[in-house]
Amino acid sequence: MGFPANGATTDKPLKFLIYGRTGWIGGLLGELCRAQSIDFEYGSGRLENRPSLEADIAAVSPTHVFNAAGVTGRPNVDWCESHKVETIRTNVVGTLTLADVCRERGLILINYATGCIFEYDGAHSLGSGVGFKEEDSPNFVGSFYSKTKAMVEELLKNYENVCTLRVRMPISSDLTNPRNFITKITRYDKVVDIPNSMTILDELLPISIEMAKRNLTGIWNFTNPGVVSHNEILEMYRQFIDPSFSWKNFTLEEQAKVIVAPRSNNELDASKLKEEFPDMMPIKESLVKFVFEPNKKKTAAA
Repeated sequence: MGFPANGATTDKPLKFLIYGRTGWIGGLLGELCRAQSIDFEYGSGRLENRPSLEADIAAVSPTHVFNAAGVTGRPNVDWCESHKVETIRTNVVGTLTLADVCRERGLILINYATGCIFEYDGAHSLGSGVGFKEEDSPNFVGSFYSKTKAMVEELLKNYENVCTLRVRMPISSDLTNPRNFITKITRYDKVVDIPNSMTILDELLPISIEMAKRNLTGIWNFTNPGVVSHNEILEMYRQFIDPSFSWKNFTLEEQAKVIVAPRSNNELDASKLKEEFPDMMPIKESLVKFVFEPNKKKTAAA
């Protein structure tokens, strides 16, 4: 096949081909590559159009391919409930096509997937500290979005060239971005209050680039260790950003009346990622260091 063994590093100069130019993670990846002086280009092909992907790879000659493209729905995953074919086309057909084209050419694909394919259950109960591991099978199919993501993760297990990163409730230091979990919940009329695993992009996206350099493959829970609840985040927001901020909670039953599809709540076990990257911070410490402290300085300077 041509791709290196899992964890092997190569001396060949890096050249990344990134899909998802107009997306949040795709845009941040480009910024990180520029900052690290890594040569990269954005793919112009449509994921579901195999010849366009083959043309991109032929033109760019990448060492690694990153997939940060996909349908999450606008303004949220409820969109997918009424646009099922469009969701399948990108999230299933497109992702599998890209993985297959990469495998044919001996290329590792770093695929930004989701951890919203699990929900707390008897063996992984809320507050127990027992998280879902990489080898666990998805148990949440409450939303069509999650259903498609669980399908494609299962199929991608057969592709030895794919590194699947289970992202959850992504957060960044850009509190103006509407995709940011913190920005979302500060704008909601009411929020639930449930501990969840989450991904601090400022800390973990650079780790994903390092994973490519190490040629790591397989499934990875791509979240900071531990959990944090909605209220804990909003309390930090009030402490660091806006002392006058207030919010109202409501129950899952009340939330169900204002959303189309149920939402995933879970804890992912991040010990595999922590073992590979020992400096990775627990979720609450990472929130303070990478999100709230920098924004507090900005607020103070304004």
